[in-house]
Amino acid sequence: MKAAVLYSTVPAPGTGGDQASYAAARPLLVQDLEEPKPRAGELGVAITYSSLCHSDLSVVDGSRVRPLPMALGHEAVGRVVSVGEGVADVSPGDHVVLVFVPSCGDCRACRAGRPALCHRAAEVNGSGDLLHGEALLRTPEGERINHHLGVSAFADYAVVARESVVVIDDDVPDTVAAMFGCAVLTGMGAVLNTADVGPGQSVAVFGLGAVGLSAVMAARLAGAASVVAIDPNEGKHQLALDAGATSVGTPADAPRLIAEAAGDGVDVAVEAVGSAGVIASCLDQVTRGGAVVSVGLPHPSAELTVPALQFAGAGKRLLGSYMGDAVPGRDIPKYLGYWREGRLPVELLHTDTRPLDEINEGLDALASGQVVRRLFKA
Repeated sequence: MKAAVLYSTVPAPGTGGDQASYAAARPLLVQDLEEPKPRAGELGVAITYSSLCHSDLSVVDGSRVRPLPMALGHEAVGRVVSVGEGVADVSPGDHVVLVFVPSCGDCRACRAGRPALCHRAAEVNGSGDLLHGEALLRTPEGERINHHLGVSAFADYAVVARESVVVIDDDVPDTVAAMFGCAVLTGMGAVLNTADVGPGQSVAVFGLGAVGLSAVMAARLAGAASVVAIDPNEGKHQLALDAGATSVGTPADAPRLIAEAAGDGVDVAVEAVGSAGVIASCLDQVTRGGAVVSVGLPHPSAELTVPALQFAGAGKRLLGSYMGDAVPGRDIPKYLGYWREGRLPVELLHTDTRPLDEINEGLDALASGQVVRRLFKA
């Protein structure tokens, strides 16, 4: 099998490293690995398309600490080619979306109906193992390669836990399905599950990557009366309008646009940047009783300082949302239904498709804001 492996982190260009670009540093090595077989409770999946996300980039630049070496990638679509012992509800040939939290079904979070916060999944995702056992990936010389979030999708093949896939209909195009396991699930879920946005409410979305644009789509789908979309990259503003935003602008425009749309503040602000400063700004720009949904992943060292009186004094809420508080087996088919009805223009997120050998060039394109979702085919 072929996979893109990270052996050591590389600082982002211009932040202390000597390289001018990720393409020059080539932190991801596309190489041959021994092809593992699925164990009990696992599946072998031929990856059709994988999708590059900022969470992958955060591992490359060291912002998200993961055990190395690691085969990266966590958002993908594929076909099941083999089934391990004990798996009775998935068959070879099934069309599947891969998801990055393989919920165990038995921990405190899973029993509470919140599989995105599965304790066991957090443990094995952090160690680079799989839900049903230790890491399987090896170089031809026998060196262990860690799994990324139970998926390791920048590859032509993956062994994953049964709990890491959702079976979908055969007729969903792979270039659409590839984005449902992270971007769509996270952005849609932040609005529909975490914030529970309803008709007539006002929403602001800060950060117009694939997750933020998915949140814009979800807000309009939920019947929001106004959706303000904010990003310093003006090249993304038309995409936000196409996704359903009622107004767009840069961070400097945000106070004016929010005042025009919702007076003293929006009902819900979605922070999809990964910045403590933006979270604090969002709290200032929601109305009394409003909610800020934190979706982005700030650097682990980032700290948030806000006036404490905003909570008890103004009834504001700060809500964390991991994987959109999703139940993948429920939400992915539901969101695909919205797409079928023409109410979820997910195709807007797909910038282009490249061969897996160009994965390092893809890191540069994502970091510079040139692409929203670049798909890769091994």
